[in-house]
Amino acid sequence: MKPQRDIEEIWLGLEIGNSRLHWALFVGETLYSAWDTDYLPESVIQQLAESQTLNDLLKKNFPQGEFFTNTLPLCRLFVASVVPSQTAIWQTYPNTHVITLDQVSLKGVYPTLGIDRALALWGAGKMWGFPMLVIDAGTALTFTAADANECLVGGAILPGLGLQFASLGQQTGQLPLVEMQNFPSLPPRFAINTIDAIQSGVVYTILAGIKDFIEAWLQLLPHGKIAIKGGDRTLLLNHIQALYPEIAAHLIVEQNLIFLGMREIVMENKK
Repeated sequence: MKPQRDIEEIWLGLEIGNSRLHWALFVGETLYSAWDTDYLPESVIQQLAESQTLNDLLKKNFPQGEFFTNTLPLCRLFVASVVPSQTAIWQTYPNTHVITLDQVSLKGVYPTLGIDRALALWGAGKMWGFPMLVIDAGTALTFTAADANECLVGGAILPGLGLQFASLGQQTGQLPLVEMQNFPSLPPRFAINTIDAIQSGVVYTILAGIKDFIEAWLQLLPHGKIAIKGGDRTLLLNHIQALYPEIAAHLIVEQNLIFLGMREIVMENKK
């Protein structure tokens, strides 16, 4: 049985990404569990909204193999979303709190900065210290940085691995669609067939781009830290370690950066 104090501090975090839903279950400041799901149909979300307890919600929809043994009331749901249509659907869930950019205490942000980028940077900086550069290797590959004064330095956005492969397959007449996969090793740089050539072009230019941004960051702020997250983080890290081990040594790997940022906001609001 969980103490009553802990029961009252249970909350859910939901990051609505471009491709998937990312979930976290917290007990106070402690991240209890994290998992991913596909987007859920609106009818399923309505069923979640009608769940009587947190146990019902988790057992029916997010089987993780371990649950609290006592019956818990539905808890607060904190949502960070980059998909407005999904945001509107999830607001039908009771006790929902949508986190907005003005709640993140980064200085110097611009109005269209993505809440996912802001939260990940805030969470990483608060966990490991500023200056901080966050690389998000997701549907889009993004770079977002802040200086020692917790002020936004800026960043960049480009298509991630999957998008680059998909665009070549879908927007050209002769090139095949290369399915996104975890290549066990680096492709040949100078390929002698079309599929290998596509893999080489996409993978090596992305790796070179990451290396270039990291070198520019360390030249700007030699004591700056670097964290990487996102679905392609392990694949890219393995390849960076093979090609640029001195660069890989700087990287902090942490998938839950956005939830760390959420936690900062939830705990601050509690105070």
